[in-house]
Amino acid sequence: MKALEAENARLRSGEIGGRERAEAALALSEERYRTLFNSIDEGFCIIEFLDGPDGPLSDYIHIEANPAYALHAGIPNVVGQKVREMVPDEAAGWVELYGGVLRTGEPIRFERELVATGRHLELAAFRIEPASRRQVAVLFQDITARKRAEEALQQLNATLETRVIAALAERKILAEIVERSDAYVQVVDRDFRLLAINAAAAREFEIIFSVRPRVGDNVVEILQGSASAQAAVLSLWSRALAGEEFIEVLELDSKGRRRHYEVRFNALRDGDGRQIGAYQFAYDVTDRLGEQRRLREAEDALRQSQKMEVVGQLTGGIAHDFNNLLTGITGSLELLQARLKQGRLAETDRYIAAAQGAARRAAALTHRLLAFARRQALDPKPTDVNRLVIGMEDLIRRTVGPQIAVEVVTAAGLWTVLIDPPQLENALLNLCVNARDAMPDGGRITIETANKWLDDRAARERDLPPGQYLSLCVTDTGIGMSRDVISRIFDPFFTTKPIGQGTGLGLSMVYGFVRQSGGQVRAYSEVGVGTTMCLYLPRHFGTEAMPVPATPEAPGQAKDGETILLVDDEVLLGMLMAEVLQEHGYSVIEATDAASALNALHSQERIDVLVTDVGLPGGMNGRQLADAARAMRPNLKVLFITGYAENAIIGNQQLAPSMGVLAKPFEMETLVSRVRHMIADGR
Repeated sequence: MKALEAENARLRSGEIGGRERAEAALALSEERYRTLFNSIDEGFCIIEFLDGPDGPLSDYIHIEANPAYALHAGIPNVVGQKVREMVPDEAAGWVELYGGVLRTGEPIRFERELVATGRHLELAAFRIEPASRRQVAVLFQDITARKRAEEALQQLNATLETRVIAALAERKILAEIVERSDAYVQVVDRDFRLLAINAAAAREFEIIFSVRPRVGDNVVEILQGSASAQAAVLSLWSRALAGEEFIEVLELDSKGRRRHYEVRFNALRDGDGRQIGAYQFAYDVTDRLGEQRRLREAEDALRQSQKMEVVGQLTGGIAHDFNNLLTGITGSLELLQARLKQGRLAETDRYIAAAQGAARRAAALTHRLLAFARRQALDPKPTDVNRLVIGMEDLIRRTVGPQIAVEVVTAAGLWTVLIDPPQLENALLNLCVNARDAMPDGGRITIETANKWLDDRAARERDLPPGQYLSLCVTDTGIGMSRDVISRIFDPFFTTKPIGQGTGLGLSMVYGFVRQSGGQVRAYSEVGVGTTMCLYLPRHFGTEAMPVPATPEAPGQAKDGETILLVDDEVLLGMLMAEVLQEHGYSVIEATDAASALNALHSQERIDVLVTDVGLPGGMNGRQLADAARAMRPNLKVLFITGYAENAIIGNQQLAPSMGVLAKPFEMETLVSRVRHMIADGR
């Protein structure tokens, strides 16, 4: 650099004559280009075509290469090497690409993997005139890291435009690169003065800012008429001149419309690594961003179509199963009515039993649908999952049969989870039944619990927030599943079992329940080896685990004066509940909405338990009614009855000890039993 400065001083001083001055200026220019050529970050080379083994111009040799060539391509000392000697297995492809540039004179930009070194390169190439020199200039950079990131994002973003910088080299190669590029190229020194700007950048600059920049202009000074533009330009160039390399997407007015530009800033350094300026490459990415927006719209439309397909599948499955069940119920009732008219009372029990059985199956189907939709009423409690699993071990062994060995592996110090214990039991039993069905010739089921810390990567893989989780896994040694089957196992009514041997709602119910509880389900399977189904449940940091509830005992009679406030807008159901409660000795106050119930609560009448539907007319739901009732009567017991509950109403939060939930449909004896136990627990 000192030599360049000295030579500049001699030229300005007039110490030398005309011809000598011209030669010195040419030497100075070439030296300046050579300095920049060696200092640019991108790899650069000049290749010259030769007659090779496959005919004329079938090989080329590297005659120039800057120091960054080896950094980006991973191949050192390329000057003097032929491409067919360097990379024989892929040489034909490179010869074809650059040969086309040589023949047509048309520059190209492209991305390609250099297989020999495993690097993805972003390249630009153009012919060096005249064509008789048989030379092509190539500018490139290593984009392997970027390519891997794009692949991880499923290549939703189109490959970035080639990052081109104008390389200075002998015989004014810098000018050719800059002028022949369709990027908007600007290079400034540390005082914001333009060292280089190509015609495309100058034209676009003038369209946007109404000023035509030229080499030597100060980019800050020529924008003095626009304070906002000056501040923006000064901020961006200042960052680059401070050594920062970055990309900005700017939205600007050009030719009367808003356009988007991707602008890349880099530091410009000399051969000693000192920063002597900065350069930028800008590309008009308006069309590319528009394509991305259209792609997102198409993806949204596809997702909506898939949702509608699931809804159609769900609706068809519900209609099929419920029509079967309703036919069984109505048919049984018709025959029951006929036998009563005929006086054949001995046959009535079988029709009553048939109708009740179909009704119970319909209730189970509804329960599964609500679990799938994550809308079932849950009653979560701090739960010791080890105790729950061990308590179910005998039931599971009896269910899967003697051909299946069952092994339970429980972790020591297992964390507590906040979960609805009966629903978790159902989910575990469902997984074990599925595992049994996958082993028609016998095998082994392993039930295992463990504590899991999920870091950011593991949590992303499971679509969960990072943190502490308990895992409950069921592994079988069965036939396994293909990837296609795994991708559909949680879809409603999807089943691999023969017609009539499965509803296809079991796993969708498990999935819905676990997701509603804040967890996740994952399946791991290999065909012919077996399957592992894992439930991931968030750790609970609250109170200690409660024991798994026992089966309610048969209800007894009410004590004298015990009164139930019953609130339900379904008249038929209210009548049935009131009648069965009265049969067991309770006094019943009936209401069909919250307003009527509040009137009763304001009275002086004794009320032991409020039994209320969650969904009520009149603007106040059952949960709001319960809160108002507890404000008036703090010790009032509350039993919610519901067939559908949003999390905000019943939810995954733990209810107070004096509150409970009873999901519809239920047996009337269960209602009486729950009321009896709630009153007894309060004494």
